[in-house]
Amino acid sequence: MQTLLKLLSDGRFHSGEELGALLGVSRSAVWKRLEGFERDYGMAVQRVRGKGYRLEEPLGIISSRSGLDPWPLDVLFSIDSTNAEVLRRLSAGAAAPFAILGERQTAGRGRRGRQWESPFGANLYYTLGITVRGGAQELEGLSLVVGLAVARAIRALGIESVGLKWPNDVLVEGKKIAGILLELTGDPADICSVAIGVGINVNMRKADSIDQPWTSLREVLGRLVDRNELLRALESELAFVLSRHRELGFAASREEWESLHLWQGRQVTLSTASNNIVGRALGIDERGALRLLVDGNEQCYSGGELSLRLSDDS
Repeated sequence: MQTLLKLLSDGRFHSGEELGALLGVSRSAVWKRLEGFERDYGMAVQRVRGKGYRLEEPLGIISSRSGLDPWPLDVLFSIDSTNAEVLRRLSAGAAAPFAILGERQTAGRGRRGRQWESPFGANLYYTLGITVRGGAQELEGLSLVVGLAVARAIRALGIESVGLKWPNDVLVEGKKIAGILLELTGDPADICSVAIGVGINVNMRKADSIDQPWTSLREVLGRLVDRNELLRALESELAFVLSRHRELGFAASREEWESLHLWQGRQVTLSTASNNIVGRALGIDERGALRLLVDGNEQCYSGGELSLRLSDDS
């Protein structure tokens, strides 16, 4: 199936005879594989008599990496969840840092147990596994600096309107374009491993299961985006911000993060497990906690299960 996909990824017509010869199968076998591809991966194949078969549009397969990359990367055709795979490998003793990229996820997940929409070859589903040796201090603000790296990578493509929503979302024009999910294993107070999951909507055009406003790089730029170009930018920015964070802590990224904070000074509602807190967003502190002005008093909040929205946002 992978070989067939690569042959069709250029978006051009290929005859059944040509495909069969390259795959070493009959034309009828090619037909059956294409039917299976449409059924299993949800990608439409155009069939034109006298021309053959092609995908509706070119598909930029993630290419193999060079030796100049900041860490090893394994590109998988299909995986349940890149985060889950990284956690499995970390638990089995894999040496960090390393990264997993999936062309699709069958059980992609976001924060608070949400499903992450993961159509084949349309977006970037990427998880980096790292070891944290600095304890809680090195973990402080970690998801925020990852969001900063994602925003930097998106800006490198020419999208200046990208901004950040505390704690883990990246937005463009008020719509979600990327999210971050961090999962830990080990002792957070000592040495632990972290799966840093990044999902970026790249060329996706429709998604029935997303329950909030969203957009993609393609929708914003009006063209197909080279996922390899985005991946190179993302890894470069991750290497930079994670190194700075490890050496200097979150304080070194705080000012830059706040410069991209879209809801600075806005009235917001923070939802916790037990109640909702309404206040004005003042920014973040040196640990990455959210600063809110609540009933005239400044309060700080942090935690993985908090959700933030604009107070006038239905």
